[in-house]
Amino acid sequence: MNSDFVVVANRLPVDLTTHPDGTQEWSPSPGGLVTALSPVLARHHGCWVGWPGVPDEAPEPFEADGVLLHPVTLTEEDYQEFYEGFSNATLWPLYHDLIVSPEYHRTWWESYRNVNHKFAQEAAEVASEGATVWVQDYQLQLVPGILRQLRPDLKIGFFLHIPFPSADLFRQLPWREELMRGLLGADLIGFHLEQNTENFLSLARQVTLTGSTIGQPDKLRVEGKASIREVTAFITAPDGRKVGVAAFPISIDSSEVAALAETVEPIEAEGTVILGVDRLDYTKGILQRLLAFEELLESGAVEASETMLIQIATPSRERIDQYRRTRSQVEEAVGRINGRFGTVAHPVVHYMHRSLPKKELLSYYKRADVMFITAYKDGMNLVAKEYVACHGDGSGALVLSEFAGSAIELQRAWLCNPHDIESVKRQLLNALTALSTDPEDARARMLDLHQQVLTYDVNEWARSFLECLQ
Repeated sequence: MNSDFVVVANRLPVDLTTHPDGTQEWSPSPGGLVTALSPVLARHHGCWVGWPGVPDEAPEPFEADGVLLHPVTLTEEDYQEFYEGFSNATLWPLYHDLIVSPEYHRTWWESYRNVNHKFAQEAAEVASEGATVWVQDYQLQLVPGILRQLRPDLKIGFFLHIPFPSADLFRQLPWREELMRGLLGADLIGFHLEQNTENFLSLARQVTLTGSTIGQPDKLRVEGKASIREVTAFITAPDGRKVGVAAFPISIDSSEVAALAETVEPIEAEGTVILGVDRLDYTKGILQRLLAFEELLESGAVEASETMLIQIATPSRERIDQYRRTRSQVEEAVGRINGRFGTVAHPVVHYMHRSLPKKELLSYYKRADVMFITAYKDGMNLVAKEYVACHGDGSGALVLSEFAGSAIELQRAWLCNPHDIESVKRQLLNALTALSTDPEDARARMLDLHQQVLTYDVNEWARSFLECLQ
């Protein structure tokens, strides 16, 4: 049965668990995207097209929570070259301002193109006449253009969940025109921030694509200016269509997080608790965070016997060299800091390299006096919003990188420059000091943040994008 509303994402919203007896079971995977789109899909009897997460697995389409799931099969070679290669060793570092150097390999690009074609074909097969198709994220930037050729009757949206780089950086990419053409297959292109939108519009003014008249290339025409939650910028695509471009900051299901937090007890811990929760990714600034904490301990500004830093680092892309190197550096720093300042009874850094169930994670959020986020570059950072949602009583403090997308909305946080270790130290100390010497100001800050997160939740994000798309 074809669907009127189709989501196309790299992964299906379920995880496959293999039990000791060999039986397999699909279970819902956590995540803001699943939370935001599942109700819309269920309401429209929609379909989610994505990879099931296991190479060479080819399950038949199946239903979960009222949503039809349509698996796309990827081989082990696809996984290595399309996902680990082009998506995460080429595009990811390029889009995160070259924190590490991107690698450009033609075989990776060919795999990326082929896999995008496969996703587009699957979406074209399940979409009904005139359906709305919403393509998600950097792994599938060619899908809108291919889908436009296969099914010109469709309404196509695209949303990028990571930053979009400046035009000067993007133009390094050998396949920049092909990616641009792929994105312009959409009717609406969404980003988290106005700055990402401006970067894309600037690129559109610079990149030359072949227009509708073959042999007469022309620059793309850009009209208007983009602002949050409004489509007031349009690009004229080579086929003459108007493509909307705008910013739609994603959020969390804040009411649900706040309600769930009420049902859990905070973890038991003595003294002041500083918390970091991240994927173990070089963009997250975990090492910089540890070094700043170490210098504060060394100077005596923070007392080791009265303070602990808990770092939860979720495993991520562990076969990629830069990720292995990041893990090694982080774990070396944890060991050194505990060796210098910890005791048998009180390790000053508690480090966990694993994922935690949602309710257990909320118990850490509730107990943490300070949430410590030092990402060098982040599309949004929903951890910041989850922490704030758990502190409706005004307790706690948020130290947040000014280069996380959420900093645009969470201006009352203690904003720091993660590239400047003195800034990181200063803002962490300011947050700790405010909690102890000016609790009313600290409480007012957190209550303002909490109100912002509850008002602009993930449902508002999905609603505003889809309304603009229509």
